[in-house]
This record gives sequence, structure tokens and C-alpha cells, in this order.
Amino acid sequence: MIERLETDVLILGSGGAGLFAALHAHQTDANLVVTVATKGLLGKCGCTRMVQGGYNVALNPGDSIERHFMDTIEGGKWLPNQAMAWTLVTKAIERVHELENEVGCFFDRNPDGTLHGKAFAGQTFDRTVHKGDLTGIEIINRLMEQVWARPIRRLEEHRAVALIPAKDGASLAGVLMVDVRTGRLRFVAARAVLLATGAGPTMYRYHTPSGDKSMDGLAMALRLGLPLRDMEMVQFHPTGLLAGPDTRMTGTVLEEGLRGAGGHLINGNGERFMAARDARAERATRDFVSRCIFEEMRAHRTTRNGGVHLKMSHLGPERVRAEFKGMVERCADCGFDLAGGLVEVVPTAHYLMGGVVCDVDTATEMPGLFVAGEDAGGAHGANRLGGNGVANSTVFGGIAGESMAAWVAKNGGHRPPDEAVIEAEAARALTPFARKAGDLNPLRERLLETMWEDVGVIRDAGGLKRGLDKLDGIEAELLATGVGEGDRDFNLTWHDWLNLCSLVAASKAIAAAALARKNSRGAHFREDFPGEGDLGTSTFTVVRQRQGALEVADEPVAFTLVKPGQSLLKEAAQ
Repeated sequence: MIERLETDVLILGSGGAGLFAALHAHQTDANLVVTVATKGLLGKCGCTRMVQGGYNVALNPGDSIERHFMDTIEGGKWLPNQAMAWTLVTKAIERVHELENEVGCFFDRNPDGTLHGKAFAGQTFDRTVHKGDLTGIEIINRLMEQVWARPIRRLEEHRAVALIPAKDGASLAGVLMVDVRTGRLRFVAARAVLLATGAGPTMYRYHTPSGDKSMDGLAMALRLGLPLRDMEMVQFHPTGLLAGPDTRMTGTVLEEGLRGAGGHLINGNGERFMAARDARAERATRDFVSRCIFEEMRAHRTTRNGGVHLKMSHLGPERVRAEFKGMVERCADCGFDLAGGLVEVVPTAHYLMGGVVCDVDTATEMPGLFVAGEDAGGAHGANRLGGNGVANSTVFGGIAGESMAAWVAKNGGHRPPDEAVIEAEAARALTPFARKAGDLNPLRERLLETMWEDVGVIRDAGGLKRGLDKLDGIEAELLATGVGEGDRDFNLTWHDWLNLCSLVAASKAIAAAALARKNSRGAHFREDFPGEGDLGTSTFTVVRQRQGALEVADEPVAFTLVKPGQSLLKEAAQ
């Protein structure tokens, strides 16, 4: 039996995008029934609270929104949706004041009282506002308090498994969910739905996102037939902690501010290798630094665990301990002395620039469905600047809340769902209970290895085709593997199965888009097509699923504000 609930606005995800959307929807119309559904506990899961570095915003003298915009466009290798990027950099100023003055966040300040901005790679100004190196915890804790203080409903430990269209197919009717605590299926009818589950490329051997991230939102969007853009653009953070195979701490990020402050990368031979590769040395963009580290690994100039070293001691141990308290403690937990010694690091899958195609107001091509945060594509293009992630989530989360409230006011009541789709999606989610119980761990290990080796930092046609074949095999075995006839309440094996289904679906989209893009841009590097192609005729990939098969097309980038070779900066135009 499928239980039924109703709400006006349903928000999937409780990270920065989801919580900001809830606050802004309620603020726009206090009579709306707003519900936040989250896989875990509100404010205690997801990736925003894990943000260390900070929040990019052009506030201080010498900086400008035009400068932030150009850094974003050039860092994204001319692939970003320029309207979204402009909205990001302009609204970030409004949003950071809102975070301080209304939400209650405290950020670090300069002696004169202005907000302190630290150096992040790929940017021409030190504009990353922060709370030490634990910025995400500050933002999420304050947002969580504000949501709790309002009559916003919560569906905690509820997992979304399918987006359900209306009976007439003309709009979205709601979402099919699983109550993790009881195992019961619930259809939540909603007049507007926000997809803000966070992407999280946890299908790679080394990854930074929290373990509950499994790209459920993008997998659901694919099954609904929605277009996903830039899926080949997986960002690898250069400095993931490498503490060996026996700890989940391996892969967790050591923030970019360490390199921005002057940290050095040293290979296994004791050589600093970045200065010879780029004038910016360790402050080059994440994609470039990750490739350089990967090349050292391929050349076997590695450390004990197979990575390279990060060295901070030359800056002075006391300074490092004062400025990067959280990072020092994290490294100490794994036996490393960040302040005075060497720490082993490895490129780690960190962020997906790709996502659902949407408008600046966060609306998708499915009426009633909105998208924000890492589920949304377009703002970052081929490369996300460090510090633009949490800015993106809060900016577009707030816009989504306002857009959904306006949509609900204009479009009336609930729409009858397509009951056949509900039944089909319920049967799909319950598939493993009809199969003989098997071991999912080998399948997950194969997925991690396939994506790291064949669809990873450096790619080529042979590896991508091999990876797609392996993914097909993993998917077939997964669908034949069951969890037996056990109880559904807190059945974590069942949820592991659902996680793998989503991860494999997203992995296939990533690999297909990567195979289709025959040039190298930002995070996507093809060894067989190392040139970036003509910037003036740039295209972005669009992946759709039709009748179970993936289709990949190219769409031209619209240079609505600035074209390659031009700049919005007055000094650059002179």
C-alpha cells in the first residue's frame, strides 16, 4: 500500500539550496505549506555543512562583480550559461548580507571590520568570505535554526525514488518516496517541487562528498526524460587526504585555502613540481593541478600510499595552526602533521558541474519542477571556482523558493498523478526484494575502479568505451542481485542497492557525455583530443534518456554578455 500526503511546496534536500528555498518560499507566502524532505536528518547530512573554504562574493575595494563574473566565465572555459553566472555573482552580494544580518552567520573579518576574503585558486582577487575553515557548518547551523523557527514541515529520513508526472503528462504531480524508518512507500503530492538533492560524484575511488550522496536527483531526472547538461564535467579537487585504504577519511578534501596561502606540492622524489608547469604554480585551477598530480602518479613519482605530498611548514607552523585549525586537526586524526610535516594527498572527485538544464529562475522544462544547487547545470560550465559552490546553492536556492511560490499562486491546486507511473516506479524500487540476496560490495568496488581508471582525471576514447561496457555489465548484475525477503524498515542493504542504481545511471551519463566531447575543456581532459577547440563556437553536451537509452547532443553556448576575446573589465577593454 502506498500512503498519500499533500503539500504546496516540496523541497528535496536540506543543504544550502534546500533550506534557503524553504525560507524564501515561506517568506514570499506565509500561507503556503512548505515541506523539506531529506534522506537523513535536517541540516545534519549533505555536503553544504562540509564546506571548508568559503563563499565567493565581490565586496572589497579593487574587486567588482564584473571581475568575479569574468573569473567565473574564464574558469568555466566559456561554457557557463552567462545569465546564470551573472545572477550568481550579483545576487551573492545580497545573499551574503542576508546570511549575516538575517540568518545570523558570523564570518571572519579584517581589522577594519570588513569581511575577510582569502585566496582561492583560479581567481584574480582574494574574495572568498569564510568562517575559519569550517564555513559550511556555520551556514547550515544558522539556516537550520531559522527553518526550525518557522512552521516548515519536515520529512526526515525520507528518500525520493521517483518524480511523478501528472496524469495528463503536462506537469509534475509529486514525488514517490521511501520512509527509511519504516520502509513504507509514500506519494507526496505537491504543487511545486524543488530538486536540490545534491549531486556528489561518489562513484569514484577517491571522493569528497558525504556517503549519503548518490546522485538520486539526476537519476530521477534522467528517468523522467529531462535533459542534463555538462555531465562530463566532474571536478577533481587536487588535495584529497590520502590516509590509506583502511579509513573513510581517505578522499576527504584538504581545502584550497592551503594552496592559496602558499602551500607546496611535493612528489615522491621530494621535488616541487607545479612551479615548472604553470606560472601560478599551486594556485592554478583545480583541473590543471589535478592533472599534474595524476601525471606524477602515472610516472610513479609517488608517496608511500601512491599520491604526492602537501607541505605547509615553510609558512610557519604557528601560522598554519592558527589559520587552518580544522585542517590541522583532520590531518592529525590520520597521523599527519599539516603544520610542521608532510601530508599525503591525491586528486579526489569533488563536484559535478553538470546537472538538469534550467532557466535563471530555476524552472525546468517540466512545469512544476524546479532545480537548484548541485542538481542544476549551467552556472559553472567546465570548471567551478572554489567558493562558487556554496554561493551558487544559496543564491539559486533563494530564487527557487520565490519562483515556486509564484508558480503555485499562478497555477492553482494539485494535479492528479499518473497512477501507472507510480505503480511502475514502486515496483522498480522494490525489485531487489524479489531477487535472491547477493553481495553488493564487489559491484560497488567495480564501479569505483571503473570510474577512476576509465572515466577519471585523464580520459581517452578507448578507456571511455571500455568504461561504458563495464557500466552496462555492473548494471545488469545489480538488477539481478537482490536483498532477500527481509524487513524494509532501516534496511540499509536495500538503500545501498538504490544508491548503486542511481550512481550507475549517472555514471553512464558522465561517460557518454565524455565520449561525445572530442576536445578538452576544464575538468574534462581527453588525452586523444588535448586541444580546447574554438572558443567562439563552443558547445555544451546535453544527455537525455529515451526508452532506456542515452542520447547525447551538442547545443551552442549563448554568449549573451561577453564573447571569447572580450571582457567586461574596463582595464581589459582598454
